[in-house]
Amino acid sequence: MTALASPSIPRPSRGGRPRDPSRDGVIRAAILRLLADVGYGALTMDAVASEAGVGKATIYRRWRTKQDLVVDTISDLNRAQAEVVDTGTLEGDLRAMMHQMVAMIDGPTGAATLSLLSTIPHQPALSQAFQDGPLAVWRSSFQELWARAEARGEIAPGLANSVIAETTSALMVQRWLLTGRPVDEAYADEVLATVVMPLIRSAAATA
Repeated sequence: MTALASPSIPRPSRGGRPRDPSRDGVIRAAILRLLADVGYGALTMDAVASEAGVGKATIYRRWRTKQDLVVDTISDLNRAQAEVVDTGTLEGDLRAMMHQMVAMIDGPTGAATLSLLSTIPHQPALSQAFQDGPLAVWRSSFQELWARAEARGEIAPGLANSVIAETTSALMVQRWLLTGRPVDEAYADEVLATVVMPLIRSAAATA
């Protein structure tokens, strides 16, 4: 969830009959509940089918493996929450993006993500899929935000790949993962006003 450039986001290959989009929301909700309740290690395709009230064939038509099922679902949900809003100013765009990150952290997607963190270091394939999926979603959105600010002349070229850019998400992620303290819109606004924007203005003054 940093503001670095993103590769294209691969999606799992799915074979078989066409999927029924009406089932997607039910299945995603079931996956999030199970991840939060039992964690990645105990989650099974059968359990997802049972929790969602669908047949196993419905699950396997969408995803071939548990890894695909989890990463693809969380990527889709993050993609919906990481939409770049054009407010006309860099500060407004950053505020909107940081508020969307708060919503992700505090919602079911955030809870499901936390359940994966203890597993990811021990499964390189899952770790890579997570990098190429959910994290790449946010990287791509932040990259678009910085590119727009650069085109407006609000920042100098190269700032998108700087430590300054990383501060937009780093403090919120640190508080979320390490301290257990609440991450809300008020905290995001404080980070933006007291850390991020002063650093951006300082960089612009010395450019």
